[in-house]
Amino acid sequence: MNEQKRKKLKSVIEKVPAGFLVDSAWMRKMEIRRSSTHDYVRRGWLEPVIHGVYRRPSTREGAAEKITDWRIALLSAQTIMDYKFHVGGRTALALQGHVHYLALGAAENIFVYGNAPRWLISLPTNGLVIARSTRLFDTADLGVEPLPTEANQILNLQRWAIQASTPERAVLETLDELPENESFHNIDAIFEGLSNLRPRRLTELLAACTKVQVKRLFFVFADRHKHAWLKHVDRSAVDLGSGDRSFVKGGKLHPIYRITIPEEYLPRQTEGANGP
Repeated sequence: MNEQKRKKLKSVIEKVPAGFLVDSAWMRKMEIRRSSTHDYVRRGWLEPVIHGVYRRPSTREGAAEKITDWRIALLSAQTIMDYKFHVGGRTALALQGHVHYLALGAAENIFVYGNAPRWLISLPTNGLVIARSTRLFDTADLGVEPLPTEANQILNLQRWAIQASTPERAVLETLDELPENESFHNIDAIFEGLSNLRPRRLTELLAACTKVQVKRLFFVFADRHKHAWLKHVDRSAVDLGSGDRSFVKGGKLHPIYRITIPEEYLPRQTEGANGP
């Protein structure tokens, strides 16, 4: 490789912030050959993380970091490499302050939706990345917006933001994790704090939601907590299907939404409904 071309390609690499990642697919897109990649590693411009994924070395002294912050990994994939996916579910709710009691640490599941790169799941990060499709909604990006995070501020990258579900979408994605990856107790606690949801956006998302059980469960919890926004949701735009749905083994059938749930989440009977 001649020196002029080496300098040109080096300038491409240098646009990647220190500590951020690139993969082999991005390198090919930037017309960087495999032999050049090896040369960049040898020169210290890149360091290998896992097969096909490289990091711009940090300016900090010491050995290369073995663990990548999951926010940096996601920002790298979304912003630098232009993969089309978003953070959603409980993870998006936590980033926006709606899951105060769950720490985003090594044991925390990080839910991503869409065409995330496969290496993101096996990458050593401080979170466990779980990939989901966007089939829960007719419109893949409805209710997905840029979300600035504390990681942006720490790295002085205010112009960058993780693509994430708004709370209105994220709560429906979280309901879709019941009962295998989420509990009724946790979702009940989340709903208690969702006092500022936007009813117009909720109506749009509920109308676009493809799973009847998720929509029924939403109204089970929404009715239970009676936030002010609920009366402005257009229920006539939401198809709740027909017939009873068996959802929780050993549960009780909800009298309105006809889905089995734990008995403690059934509507409370008012005095006089079935006697004194």
